[in-house]
Amino acid sequence: MTDLLTEYQSLVAAGTLQRDDAQEAVLPEFERIRAALAEPVKRGLFRKAPEPPKGLYLWGGVGRGKSMLMDFFVDRVEAPARRVHFHAFMQEIHAAMHAARKRGVDDAIAPVAADVAASVRLLAFDEMQINDITDAMIVGRLFEALFEAGVVVVTTSNRIPDDLYKDGLNRQLFVPFIELLKDKMVVWELASPTDYRQDRLTGSTTYFTPLGAQARGEMDAIWAAFSGGQTGSLELKVTGRTVTIPQFRNGVGRASFFDLCAQPLGPADYLMIADACNVLMIDDIPCLSRSNFNEAKRFVTLIDALYEARVRLICSAADKPELLYLEGEGTFEFERTASRLREMQSDAWAA
Repeated sequence: MTDLLTEYQSLVAAGTLQRDDAQEAVLPEFERIRAALAEPVKRGLFRKAPEPPKGLYLWGGVGRGKSMLMDFFVDRVEAPARRVHFHAFMQEIHAAMHAARKRGVDDAIAPVAADVAASVRLLAFDEMQINDITDAMIVGRLFEALFEAGVVVVTTSNRIPDDLYKDGLNRQLFVPFIELLKDKMVVWELASPTDYRQDRLTGSTTYFTPLGAQARGEMDAIWAAFSGGQTGSLELKVTGRTVTIPQFRNGVGRASFFDLCAQPLGPADYLMIADACNVLMIDDIPCLSRSNFNEAKRFVTLIDALYEARVRLICSAADKPELLYLEGEGTFEFERTASRLREMQSDAWAA
């Protein structure tokens, strides 16, 4: 099989990819893992299974191509592999542990980890970040069991390992997990000077009005560029509830105004959405008034959460920001939201 660096250079030559020195530099690490996983696992009564290769913890700024490299790598791995967003994986683990406890299992992590290890040799996580105390308490023992079973882990993150769960409750209990990551994985910073996600939007319209076929077509074209035609949903667990982003790929989410603001969601939900998305696309924002006052309040809260988290916003709306909310209680407060919507369209704000 052609090595990854040669394939990458072929795609650059064909104009499919833009050459990036930082991306090229990390490809030998991906190739090291791919080649090791391509070797057959020899098992026998007196034969010890070979030591699995170290994984890879690829971190760096938003838009540097981490997720693209992950997809490029996973698509060329011949061993059983799974590529999943870290949020979604941890929610699956919580659900599986809950089911195990209902069966009377005392230590629910052990069978759950065993089931995962039986299904894959490679776990590829997109956007590892840990902000939840429950995840922090589980993840150490879970990963220890996965590594012990020979599962190789490759992950992307916006944070260096030492900054995971930074300032979190009882963080001293989490520190051994960080040391485990650094022992079992090569930590590599993707220090590209180019933000490809930002470059894709620089100078582009990100607020489409009025609503209609043209606005929908513009939104669809942007989504196709971000998702590459591959998509799935993302479910976020927030204090016992499930918040769904119907379309999600590589840190970019897409949902309608109805999905986000016509449901009984609150600040905690919107903070979780802002934490999960680097870019959020919102379709079909209507004109707001006293007839949909609750939806308007939620929209204000959502925009505040996205603004504070520096999430890039792309949306289609019934009118310009200043004309979205002209009558009813809350019009004065909405002036700030309109101002933020304007500011969030600018390249200077996004940069």
